[in-house]
Amino acid sequence: MRIGKEFPISILEIIAFITSLIGVILGVLGPRITWPWWAASSLMYAVLFYQSAYYASSALQLIFIAGGVLGWFGWGVTGAKPRKSNNKERLLIIIFLCSLSISLWPILTNIGAASSAIEAFGFVGSVIAQLLMIWQRFEAWPLWLIVDAAYTYQYFKGQLYLTGVLYVIFSIVAVWGWIRWNRESKKYIND
Repeated sequence: MRIGKEFPISILEIIAFITSLIGVILGVLGPRITWPWWAASSLMYAVLFYQSAYYASSALQLIFIAGGVLGWFGWGVTGAKPRKSNNKERLLIIIFLCSLSISLWPILTNIGAASSAIEAFGFVGSVIAQLLMIWQRFEAWPLWLIVDAAYTYQYFKGQLYLTGVLYVIFSIVAVWGWIRWNRESKKYIND
């Protein structure tokens, strides 16, 4: 399907867009049902990204599916109980993010990935943010905001316009998650 001659959009991209948006909004609210939505959208995006030569983004979706299973059990029946990481944990997050992104970049360049630097950063940042979500850590949301902003640029540049719009929305949702989980984390300080 095309919107005009310059905006190709597939049915797969439309369905993945809707499913993913629902999953991320549910993630802010914190119910356990978040995870099946996230896993379903990840499966669809794995195919779409592979077709677009975003190999790290495609592989990342498989990690998101595994994260969906872990998140389902990690959050439990009552949903997320956000907590904040300590300063040592935050420093480790930054060190892992930078060092692993720099290490992955040349690998992606060598296999011909469409956007190596952003793909490397987005892959590593998304894995870390996904783990932080599973562990119900507040810091997931600021990291999602940075990753989503980088991916927004990548997908618009790669002419995945609907996915680019999705990542603009994800960036807004990440701000909402950042605010909400900050507030919620204060309830669980002593748990």
